[in-house]
Amino acid sequence: MTETAENGKKETRLVARSVLRGLIVIAVLVGVGLLLRAAGIDQESGARFIDTWVRGRGLTGEMLFVILAAVATAVGLPRQLAAFLGGYAFGLIEGTGLSLLGAVFGCIISFGVARWLAHDFVVRHLPRRLRRADTFLADNTFSMALLIRLLPAGSNILTNLAAGVSSAGAVGFFFGSALGYIPQMVIFALLGSGINLDPGVRITASVALFLASAGLGFYLYRRYRAARALATEISGEEPL
Repeated sequence: MTETAENGKKETRLVARSVLRGLIVIAVLVGVGLLLRAAGIDQESGARFIDTWVRGRGLTGEMLFVILAAVATAVGLPRQLAAFLGGYAFGLIEGTGLSLLGAVFGCIISFGVARWLAHDFVVRHLPRRLRRADTFLADNTFSMALLIRLLPAGSNILTNLAAGVSSAGAVGFFFGSALGYIPQMVIFALLGSGINLDPGVRITASVALFLASAGLGFYLYRRYRAARALATEISGEEPL
């Protein structure tokens, strides 16, 4: 088998696994929503915690949600779940904005811990393949952060830790991450929101937007070799 054909197979496997993981996340969140409704906890009343501490509490509730989302995503909670809960609590627009803000703060926290507080510890425990990501992150940090966030692949927290122990510029990494987060935050906030759409339509729209976002990410992934190398390091695939 030629090297080109082998690389093509690796890319196909990465694409298939990444899209499948994203669709599984959507299916799990839809299942959670259905269970909540079956238990009598619908979109109008909200989950008990959201009702008690977040929804209807104005700025206090919003700040609490952002803080919780930041801490949770900093320690590994999927940002998609934060977006889903943001949509559930605040609706599409506000939920997207607040969950995005929380995810960015979470990114800053885990990046900062890796760079300034626990650098040696993170380096010792970070997988070797991610320590090799320094080259890709250090050059064109903003672009690499943007592209890797557009892909439904890899781990958010491992990306943050790898960037923290690399020579990547902090500001470029944060802004690239924030911009790259937006498509999936919108998608999952839509999925969790109570906007006036039939649930089937909302789910279908979320899946369609997810596939479109993933398609854009992989199109850019195919065009930029550095992004391809970084994506394979973070996803655990062998380098292409």
